[in-house]
Amino acid sequence: MNTTTTTFEDVAAREEEFQLATYRKFAFAPERGRGAWVETAGGERYLDLYGGHAVCATGHCHPRVVAAIREQAGRLLFYSNLVYSGVRARAAEMLVGRAPASLTKAFFCNSGTEANENAMRMARLKTGREHVVTFDGGFHGRTADSISATFLGRYRELGRPNVPGHLRAEFGSIESVAALADERVAAVMLEPIQSMAGVRAAAPEFFLSLRRLCDERGMLLVYDEVQTGVGRTGEWFFAGGAAGAGVVPDIVTLAKSLGSGVPVGACLTTGEVASSIKENDLGTTFGGGMLAMAAVAATLEAIEEDGMLGNARAIEKYLRAELAKVPGVAGVRGLGLLLGVEFAEPVAARAQKSLLERRIITGTSSDPRVLRLLPPLCVTVEEAGLFVGALKEVAEGWRRR
Repeated sequence: MNTTTTTFEDVAAREEEFQLATYRKFAFAPERGRGAWVETAGGERYLDLYGGHAVCATGHCHPRVVAAIREQAGRLLFYSNLVYSGVRARAAEMLVGRAPASLTKAFFCNSGTEANENAMRMARLKTGREHVVTFDGGFHGRTADSISATFLGRYRELGRPNVPGHLRAEFGSIESVAALADERVAAVMLEPIQSMAGVRAAAPEFFLSLRRLCDERGMLLVYDEVQTGVGRTGEWFFAGGAAGAGVVPDIVTLAKSLGSGVPVGACLTTGEVASSIKENDLGTTFGGGMLAMAAVAATLEAIEEDGMLGNARAIEKYLRAELAKVPGVAGVRGLGLLLGVEFAEPVAARAQKSLLERRIITGTSSDPRVLRLLPPLCVTVEEAGLFVGALKEVAEGWRRR
């Protein structure tokens, strides 16, 4: 059987024939990438300000990450966490070393939804309770427990029959949490910045109040940092940062950027929570595999050594200033390089389409007014300027019509 693909049309036709439908796809097929750019087989270059769902934090094919993966692949691709591993030990130590001081234990898995599933299990094991409070607008993944904890659009309906014991609170309202937080609640879990809901944020005081309430009522606090973690906000984590009033939760979940594109997730937790986890309470076949661990260690090194945390803060500052000059832009939401460009009108999808025609990749959200930016943390001012210029051209074109 001939499987050679030479044109985009051939690639698209084969995928449509043999693959189940998932997302509505962009009409191009990248073959290679470097930094904030991807390129098709025909040489068309696209500025990637979406990073494949916030995954490519270090940029496409960062040399340090590529070298680490190649070296590890030549030594040992995989063995399960049934054995000890030097590369896993190093990755765990590096990750914990960049986390808030109380988060001293790591559990590696394969994805963000798996990390969230295990975080909820940890909370139930620790407290002996079953219920979990999450928030309207939050998205936690597509597996059974995680999608049942998701109160965004129709995602929860896709997961029916839902796992019982999930309670819905109003994001940013401590009163709504307090009304639900009885002796049956094991944990309160939230995205500190609700990305898919339109990059929604809460006041720092909300996080302080959550921490106090959880402590008073014997609940654990869980931050789903699948998108905000690993440098996305300009700090290693939202946990412990100023935007959240310095609050540190009991568990942080991670994925997306953690492996620079190699699938990997993680939970970070305290020694107290870890003390309730016994052998065989948690498990995973592929979690903590050597290839993924090499990618994690190299990702953390690349972010640190290339100054990407500071770059994320600098690019955020630049974009906020420049986007304020673009007609029709009402504001910029978010933190670091998890940003939502808010339009005065519900034109985000239209803007995304127009930008893609100019070979700039962006994302939308459940809010039709908000265009999402989740670029590599190495994106430059010049590259950000290309986006601002293109968006200004698009907006001014709308005004002339």
